[in-house]
Parts: sequence; C-alpha cells; structure tokens
Amino acid sequence: MRVEKLPPVKATLQPSNHPYLNGAWTPQHEEVTATDLDVIEGRIPDDIDGVYLRNTENQLHQPLGRYHPFDGDGMIHQIDFSCGKASYRNRFVRTRCFQAEQDAGGSLWGGLMDKTGVSKRPGFGAHGSLKDSSSTDIIVHNGKAVSTFYQCGEGYVLDPETLEQEGVAPWVPLDGISAHPKVDERTGELLFFNYSKHPPYMHYGVVDGSGKLAHYVPVPLPGPRLPHDMMFTQNWSILCDFPLFWDEELLKRDVHVTRLHEGLPSRFALIPRYGQPEDIRWFEADPTFVLHFINAYEDGDEVILDGYFEEDPYPPPIENADGYGHMMAYVDEHSFKPKLHRWRFNLVDGTTREERLDNRILEFGMMNQRYLGQPYRYAYSTTSKPGWFLFNGFVKHDMVTGESWTIELAEGRYGSEAPFAPRVGAVDEDDGYLVSFVTDENRGTSECILIDCKRFAEGPVCRIALPHKISSGTHAHWADRSVL
Repeated sequence: MRVEKLPPVKATLQPSNHPYLNGAWTPQHEEVTATDLDVIEGRIPDDIDGVYLRNTENQLHQPLGRYHPFDGDGMIHQIDFSCGKASYRNRFVRTRCFQAEQDAGGSLWGGLMDKTGVSKRPGFGAHGSLKDSSSTDIIVHNGKAVSTFYQCGEGYVLDPETLEQEGVAPWVPLDGISAHPKVDERTGELLFFNYSKHPPYMHYGVVDGSGKLAHYVPVPLPGPRLPHDMMFTQNWSILCDFPLFWDEELLKRDVHVTRLHEGLPSRFALIPRYGQPEDIRWFEADPTFVLHFINAYEDGDEVILDGYFEEDPYPPPIENADGYGHMMAYVDEHSFKPKLHRWRFNLVDGTTREERLDNRILEFGMMNQRYLGQPYRYAYSTTSKPGWFLFNGFVKHDMVTGESWTIELAEGRYGSEAPFAPRVGAVDEDDGYLVSFVTDENRGTSECILIDCKRFAEGPVCRIALPHKISSGTHAHWADRSVL
C-alpha cells in the first residue's frame, strides 16, 4: 500500500470521556490518498467496478457546549474498485461552516443538544442555529457526489472519484435540502424534500438528469415537523408527517425539544412526481417515527412502502450514561426499537394496511438501486450493538418468501451502512456484493469487506486493509462506474 498524506487541518479538540468521541467514534482528522491497498484475506474480485462512498462525523474543534455525534464535521471516505485492485481516499467536506471554523481556529456553533445562545454566529438548517456539517448522507447524481445534512443543509458537490470539492449544488433552494434525496436510475431524476419552522413547513422538488431544478412545490403541514426520509415509486413520491416533532410551546421560546404528540397518527403524503399541492393524497397509519425506508412500488391499486417502524420513538433515557442518557437512547436502536415493516396505501378507498415483516431490531436498509421505485425481492439491513449506535451485523431478506440470512461481526468489530454493488454483467437482482467499512476496536484498524450476496451466509469473501482507523458514522452509497 502506498499512502500520501495531505497537509493537516486545524483541530482544537481536547481528550474527553464523551462516549461518541472515543472508541469506534474517535474522530479521524487525517486526510490521505492510498493506492494498491493490501488484501488481508481472499482476493479483490475483478467483477466489481465503481466507488463506495461513506459519510462520517469527525469533530475537529472543542465543542462550545454538549457534543452530539451528529454535530461532527463531515468527512467522505471512498474506496475505488477497478480491475481487481482498490484505492482509498478521504476528505473533509469543505462547507462554509468548516472553512469559517478553520479561519477562526475553533468552534463557532453549538450543537443539537445545546440551548439557544451558545452559537457565536447565526446557524443553518431547519433548526436555525446549527453548523451545516454536511455529515449525514452521500449520493451520486448526474455524475457528481452530493453530501447532505439531516437538518436541511446546502448540499455540497464532490467528484465521486477524486473527491475534489465543487461547492454548493446550484439547484438547492433557500430552505436547503434534507438528507436522503433519492435518485431514480431509470430516468436520471433526483427527488428531494426539505422542512422548516415557517409555513408551509415542507417543500418537495425534482432535479432533472442534467442537474437543473425542474419542479419545486409546497407540501403544507399543520406546523413544524421533523421528517427524515422519503421514497418514490414510478408515479408517486412519498413524504411523511409523524407525531414525533418539536414541542410547540417550547419552540416559541426557540427551545428545540422533541416529544411524541399523543393522539396524532402517522401521515403519508403521496404526490405525483410533478404534482401540485392539490394533487396530494394523504394516508393515515399507526403512530410511529421512521428514520429510513428501503423501497416502494406500485401493485395494482396499492402503493407498497417498506421501512422500519419504531415501536418506541420517544424512548426513556439510558441509565448510568454519565449524563448522556437521553442522547444515548435516541441513537440506540434497542431503545427506539425499529422493526422491518410494510405499509399498503389503497388508492381507491384511501385506506392503509400495515404488516410487520420481522420482529428483530433492524435498520439502515439497502437494496439493489436499479430496482428502486420498482417491485423488488431482496433487502439488506444492519443489526446493532445494544446501547450504542454501532452496527454489528447484516441481514439479507427475501421479501417474497420471508427467508433471511444473517452475518454477525466478531465482538469489537463494527460495520458501516452497506450498499449493494451489482456484479459487472449481473442479471439477477442479488448478483453482486455488499460493501462495508469495518472498524476493529480490538486492533485499532479499519478495513473494507465484500460480501457475495449469492453466498451471503458465508460471510466476507474479501477483506482489504485501510491506511488508518476511521470513525463510525451514518450513511454510505455505491455508484457503478457507468454512472460516474
């Protein structure tokens, strides 16, 4: 392995016992480019061609208040596969806020858990006083990577192969974009939403295949909400209004505290891809909160949506968490209990039917993106370590037969969100690999693993060494060479 280190960035973070500034969440401040990566086990297949992109949170400066793991500075890690070889590089996302704090030599904004007045400058996003760290999601559209922030940031563009930074996406509206925009590979369109604290509280938009904003309309809501994901089918886009959102009375004092509003249902908005507000079809369902969906598709008179239903979206604090009990519970899947779930929206009579598909704690679902918005058969979820935001395994589901297969990582080894990479020349939906970065706390190292989805239960067919230990984080994306 040949490693080139880039000049260091400014960092003022001091050692602490914060649970999400240590261990597998230790921030990585080093930027490198590495070629001819060493293979630990197996061999790199020559039928995988593209890039795996991973977004992580890496706090650079001493926090002004109480640090939350979602406050960290965004860093994109990339591994590039071609002709049986692999290279790696990682870069901070140079947001306006990142550069401002580099210039200032320290933190300028408070975090998600801080009270009003901590930030030294006006903030960004739906919250209004946060740093846009662009640390949540990463996708590829129109040949470019787009990094996004869950509280509706500006959306930053990078070259997916070199990670060269190209600034703010030119099509992003004033209210920003939420994490989890979706790309329809059939049409080349990107679908997105945002949310805010002012009427109409949500917008929905479409960016065409050339990267131009083609459609942008309001989706009126009763008040400020906190949607996190969306999905689409061939004809419909699906947006959400869940009963977990900011306390309205506290929000009047600019205090951002979430609570579960008893008595309110979950609501799903189905809007035609280029529809207007008057075209929206609203469907009610059991109260919950959903972080992530897997897929949606049309089946006769029904629209089917698969995702993860939270059984306890307002969990009690984790005890003995050194003052971080609320935060620890909100990022611990075993506290809010997401379960694989299906919603069926009947377009004729307006009713919703629901079905539990698996009773295990599962989240961060992936599937073959070529089938996004279409009927599909296979889904891939992560399992998590109780009490922590750490992935310790993967599950493959056959959504037709109900069968599933599981891979468990060894104690102290933690994975990343694992997108599906179709094999070159693949015909079957599951003919390809899951790609994931793994942080090994036992050895203080990180690696990339490939799992052959045709032989899923056999575990990784290849393990590739990375040049340094990476921090855990949130989301990842696979892009075939053909879309780059």
